[in-house]
Order: sequence, then C-alpha cells, then structure tokens
Amino acid sequence: MSPAVFGHGHLRLYLLHVLDERPMHGYEIIQALSDRFGGTYVPSAGTIYPRLAKLEAEGLVTKQTDGRKTVYAITEAGRVELNDRRDELEGIENGIGDSVRRLADEVRSSVSEAMSTLRAELAAAAREARDDGRASAASAREAATQAAGAATAAAREAGAAASEAVRDATTSMHSTISETRSDGRAQLQRAEVLLAEFRQDLRTELRTAVARGSLDSSTVDELESRLSRLRADIVSRLL
Repeated sequence: MSPAVFGHGHLRLYLLHVLDERPMHGYEIIQALSDRFGGTYVPSAGTIYPRLAKLEAEGLVTKQTDGRKTVYAITEAGRVELNDRRDELEGIENGIGDSVRRLADEVRSSVSEAMSTLRAELAAAAREARDDGRASAASAREAATQAAGAATAAAREAGAAASEAVRDATTSMHSTISETRSDGRAQLQRAEVLLAEFRQDLRTELRTAVARGSLDSSTVDELESRLSRLRADIVSRLL
C-alpha cells in the first residue's frame, strides 16, 4: 500500500515533519506514521531506514546511539527545508486524510467480505447439524414409532446445540487466529526494526574500520561465525 499513500518525495518531507516534533528512534517513527493513518497504514522498516539514511547523508537529520537504540533528530538544515516547503506539506496532510479514508474503506470492505464468508460457513454448519438431527429423528421413528415425538424433539435440541457449538467454536477460532496473527505481525515488525538498526550501525562501524585500516579477515570470519550461530539458535526457537 505504501506507494499509493505518499507521492514521489513526499515521505521524505513527511519524515522531516515528524522529526520536527521531537527526536525519535526508528520504531517510534513508524508508530508515529501509523498513528497519523489511524493504523490503516504501517510503513515497513525497509521503507523508512533507507530514507533516513539519505536524509542523514544530506545533512538534514542526525543520528546517535542511546543504549541499544539509534535516535534520529532533525538538523537546522532540515528545518530550513521543511519551512521552505510548508505549502507542499499542507497538501501532503490533506492527501493523508484522503488516504486514510480510502484505506479505511478498503479495511471495511475486507471485514465485510470476511463476515459474509463467516456467516456462510456458519449457515452451512447449522444446516449440516439440522440434517444430522433429522436423520437421527428418522432412525428413531423407524426403530420405535411410539417414541417418534420424543426422538424428534431430542433431535431438534441436538441440532440447536450443535449449531451453537459450531458458532462458538468458529468465533473462538477466528478470534484466536486474529490475535495470533496480529501479535505475530507486531513482533515481525519489531524484529525488522532491530535488524535494520543493527545492519545500519554495524555497517557504519565497519566502514570506519576500513578507513582506519583496521578491518581484517579474522574480524569478518568472527562476524560470519557468530551470525551463523545466532541464526541457528533463532531458527531452532521458531521450529
């Protein structure tokens, strides 16, 4: 969805606008953008970090390490560009309102389609339960005509109970799947941010080492070995 949300160069300007409020680390920037779109648009780490790196290279933002986090802040040069493009920024803000409405409509459409599918599944399950109930009643009538009335009532009650059980089980299943996927997406996004920050910071350190002439093959061999062990450990936890 990201290409349709911001026009060419607009995300770059909007990042300056977000950082003009206060310095933020990568995940906070992503959350700030998500909040402005009411959660209908969440940019990926792969979208945000390359643009932050370009803004840093142009001297429009700075970054510094705060513990395990990399914090980005707008520079005076960044504020000058932001102020020079205020009219363009207002147009972006208006466009965001249109994008939020469009994305919300898409979400509502998806939810409506999912609800229609769920209702169809529940109706089919209810019909199957009633058919099973009628079959049980028919067998009971053939076996004992005198117990036909009682068997029919029992079958209908069983059909209603089965329908309710299917409905409850389906609702619970969809709720559990939704919660699991939502948490999984949040954790994936967090992992992507951590990996992007690690790559960005380590790449800077390696380039500095090259400039000093202190990067040798043993260091890279050690990096390869540790990353291989870390990957194996993480993969084993995921299985």
